[in-house]
Amino acid sequence: MKAVLQRVTEASVTVDDRIVGSIGVGWLILLGIAKGDDKTKAEWMAEKCVGLRAFNDETGKMNRSILDVNGSILVVSQFTLYGDCQKGRRPSFDLAAAPEEANQLYEYFCHQIEGLGVHIECGIFRADMKVRLLNDGPVTLILER
Repeated sequence: MKAVLQRVTEASVTVDDRIVGSIGVGWLILLGIAKGDDKTKAEWMAEKCVGLRAFNDETGKMNRSILDVNGSILVVSQFTLYGDCQKGRRPSFDLAAAPEEANQLYEYFCHQIEGLGVHIECGIFRADMKVRLLNDGPVTLILER
């Protein structure tokens, strides 16, 4: 499982010209699910995303979590995080989980985030999404488990 976390002051995801998720301060998380990923990995990833102290305190140091700043999380499924570009000119997505399996873990991950007390918005799995964000910092972190 891979997650790209982008600290944002605002972010939204649009499907068919309709905003389906929108947040202010928080994390935009692009979530990729690999073959063999399971609920244990999703639980670890959710706890890590919520607990990361990457928001600034009053001195400007990254010392606060999403909970400390009353932030929100926007999660967008992103199978292309498992695109292998080592050979040829076209990415191979052989490492990505099958859609049904990936959707189950994506929804489970989102449920875990919500259970940890964070307001969450989500994209629509397998939809053609347009993502807008205003990156804060910029701060972009990559988590993998």
